[in-house]
Amino acid sequence: MVSIYQDEYRGVIMTRYVIEGARVFDGEQLIGVRTVEVEGARIVAVGAPAPAAAERVDGSGATLLPGLIDAHTHADVETLGHALRFGVTTELDLFSFPHAMEGVRRAAAERTDIADVRSSSVGLTAPGGHPTQLHGGLNDPELPTVARPEDAARFVDERIAEGADYIKVLIESGKTLGKDVPVVEEGTVKAVVAAAHERDRMVIAHALTIEATRQALAAGVDGFAHLFIDGPCTPDLVEAFLAGGAFLTPTLNLLASLTNQRLGTGLARDSRVAGRLPQPWMDNLSCEFNTFPAGDFDAALAAVKAMHTAGVPILAGSDANHHFGARGMAHGVSLHGELRLLVRAGLTPTEALRAATSVPATTFGLDDRGRITPGARADLLLVDGDPTSNIADTLSIRDVWRSGSRTVR
Repeated sequence: MVSIYQDEYRGVIMTRYVIEGARVFDGEQLIGVRTVEVEGARIVAVGAPAPAAAERVDGSGATLLPGLIDAHTHADVETLGHALRFGVTTELDLFSFPHAMEGVRRAAAERTDIADVRSSSVGLTAPGGHPTQLHGGLNDPELPTVARPEDAARFVDERIAEGADYIKVLIESGKTLGKDVPVVEEGTVKAVVAAAHERDRMVIAHALTIEATRQALAAGVDGFAHLFIDGPCTPDLVEAFLAGGAFLTPTLNLLASLTNQRLGTGLARDSRVAGRLPQPWMDNLSCEFNTFPAGDFDAALAAVKAMHTAGVPILAGSDANHHFGARGMAHGVSLHGELRLLVRAGLTPTEALRAATSVPATTFGLDDRGRITPGARADLLLVDGDPTSNIADTLSIRDVWRSGSRTVR
């Protein structure tokens, strides 16, 4: 008899089970109807006959996907729970305070009812620079800064000591966010990138303008946490991305909020979303930044298409925050909105699904997830319909598993 353990904190743990009758998207492609066997926290077989003793989960009419990876968030324990509710099993946090993230990391390691997390700790910014202008009244600690390039190695070492899995640099003038702020000097950015690479850490840049993007590329960053929104993509920018081997997480949700597209409102009204988040988060999802109405959202969509066509790796990220400062976003649900926007930009549904599964897993060295293959973690999402044909089906969630544990929805 298969043992099943349940409590309100860890969901339902099925020690050995098979999901049968579902189409399987393995992180790269749709491979047809396959039986997927899970034992403990791992996938042990794909396409093999189901063992007689295994618990069975009927996936008929559904598609089984790897758990989704959100490549840009700002997380806490509560919002990691929201993420898992919508099939996001891993979040890549891109700015957090170590005194808070320590407990979040511990919870994610011990529990299976919240998404897993990786983090950059705090990012490099100038004194008084972004994101301090967004944090009024939150009593956040003073941000560490680097006054000169010679201090770059110290900054990186401090972040690594805090547990940073990668390093973030913020090149932000405030142009797109409605308030001018000091910008970190170019030489300092280059020094931090060099120090991080010497210590085997990737560097990810916050850059919302073309000028900032060029500065980050010149400094040798590994990838971008945002796409620029202040002009069209030019061929030389695409070439610079390719020459530097940089990836792009465009956060189209954020760009839509900055330019008042009101896309979050539509998500909040979706019957598959309504009532599944606390009301303050539903309200936040329906808000907008609207700080850069001069931005060209259609040009941003075209830029994503140009980058993707050229071979720049595209990752799906929502920029959902751990408080209500990021208007227009909410954990979990906004990643589904990002997938729709990637398809609107010109990716196929399959390519968009890769951007939230195998591509971020490969980019961030998460070799144990992002795919449905023997040996991988049993982070799984079962949805009605076929999102490789209709990307909106990702929200038709039937079941979610994290590390083999079935989530109580």
